[in-house]
Amino acid sequence: MRRNVIETVLGGVVLAVAAVFLAFAYKSADLRKVQGYDVTANFNSITGLQSGADVRISGVKVGTVTGLTLDPTTYQAVVHLSVDNSVKLPKDTAAVIASESLLGGKFLSLEPGGDPDAIKPNGKIEFTQSTPGLEQLLGQVIFSLQSMSKSGDQANGQQGQAPGQAPAQPPKL
Repeated sequence: MRRNVIETVLGGVVLAVAAVFLAFAYKSADLRKVQGYDVTANFNSITGLQSGADVRISGVKVGTVTGLTLDPTTYQAVVHLSVDNSVKLPKDTAAVIASESLLGGKFLSLEPGGDPDAIKPNGKIEFTQSTPGLEQLLGQVIFSLQSMSKSGDQANGQQGQAPGQAPAQPPKL
């Protein structure tokens, strides 16, 4: 009987510690819903961005992505976001999709400009930039390395070549 009481008390302590940990994680993760005015921005590609993602200025959360739709006339992705009422965005604000880490996770980064006029509620951010995906960046690196090795092979092959001799063929990869 004594053993059951100890196990029950120990289980209660474990549950209390878990509840404290969850409360701390919730507060430190800054998961609060931002109440504010709505703004839209059009992008060519929003790969990885999801509804509920953070909207940040200089790393500080100032809003939330509330929806993602497709414009049927331009076929661009329309990002709907809610920005805190205390933040007045200049009309020349730029929106950039940024990565949180190498493993994924995207957020919308706003870079305010210097225009004295502010974007009105239900307004539009005109300047946007999509971030290329990891696959696209790797493809560009591989392509540039291949073109550099081909030009290096051609230069090396022509230097040691005797007059009247055909140029050596680079090995195929």
